Amino acid sequence: MSAVWRSQPERGSATAMALMTWLTLRLGRAATRWLLPFICLYYYAAAPAARRASRAFLARALGREPGAADVLRHQLSFAATLHDRLLLASGGNAPLELEVSGAAEIERLLGRGRGCILVGSHLGSFEILRALGRSRGKPVNVLMHEANAEKAKTLFARLAPELERRVLAAGRPETMLRIKECLERGEIVGILGDRALGRDRTQRCAFFGAPALFPTGPWLLAAALGAPVALFFGLYRGGARYEVIFETLTEGEGVPREARQDVAAGWLARYVARLEHHARRAPYNWFNFYDFWDASAA
Repeated sequence: MSAVWRSQPERGSATAMALMTWLTLRLGRAATRWLLPFICLYYYAAAPAARRASRAFLARALGREPGAADVLRHQLSFAATLHDRLLLASGGNAPLELEVSGAAEIERLLGRGRGCILVGSHLGSFEILRALGRSRGKPVNVLMHEANAEKAKTLFARLAPELERRVLAAGRPETMLRIKECLERGEIVGILGDRALGRDRTQRCAFFGAPALFPTGPWLLAAALGAPVALFFGLYRGGARYEVIFETLTEGEGVPREARQDVAAGWLARYVARLEHHARRAPYNWFNFYDFWDASAA
């Protein structure tokens, strides 16, 4: 499965991305929002594989056959979160309305001084987490696989070099040590848990009625480090509204080596169940534009 999403071509030229960024930062959110439907119409026509993947997911999540309007709405939600990401990453005052639940639990976990792993997904916006962390004086370190997003990586590195310094590159020998050091400093480490990274081990879980492969790496890491783990969902609700949800998964108890596989498998199953729950609540926030199930069965 992991090779499938990494092989997806990165859409958009560097020049077009730079132009959109320049317009957004100078003219503001409202003045450039009207461009998004036109970008989505181009993407709808130019990316048939993504269009088919959108239909396949929405059919499961909506319980009906989606039409072109559903797919366009799906892509528009994705474009809207990317547009907001430009403003958030640059430190701009995006006029967003955030409805946050569960933040007190994260404060409690961090109050122990041990740090915390926050596991998110490609459901909604992950940039909201980093923006929230900055606003509350709690920077977020993010484990990230960047091989198929070099243009975006370069763009956001220029926009927010201080955030780039907190990116932990997946698959490098020193990464686990860096994660351990972040947690020992009492910091947050964010991980996306719905796509396999590199040679991650995977486990098959039921997801929207069919088996899909999910990486066990985040859960084995948490078990090995004895770190507290919470789930994070930043759901785009239209307009300028986001629903931000934190859910504690484990308090950070130590796990004996011989039990780590079983414990990690249980945590993963709980994560997948919550991911499906929130994806049903906000289906147009699912931003895995490849065939999630067929790829998993390979």
